Amino acid sequence: MILRFPLRGIYKEGPTVQQPEGTTFDCKNVRAYDPLDKRARGGQRPGLDKWGAGTQIGTAEQPVVALTMVQTVR
Repeated sequence: MILRFPLRGIYKEGPTVQQPEGTTFDCKNVRAYDPLDKRARGGQRPGLDKWGAGTQIGTAEQPVVALTMVQTVR
């Protein structure tokens, strides 16, 4: 059995029996392309560094200066 990484991403538009080849119904914290080697091999996304002094954002030392919302439409 050959298992291939789902390079075409997540497919949530219908039942899994109609799922296009190269897609998956669920994945988290993964990316298809390695930015350093420029290869399509799949792998875990890098972790995020802590931002600020480790205290709660929104305090006097770290005020919230902007908020945004992003929405995708298919």
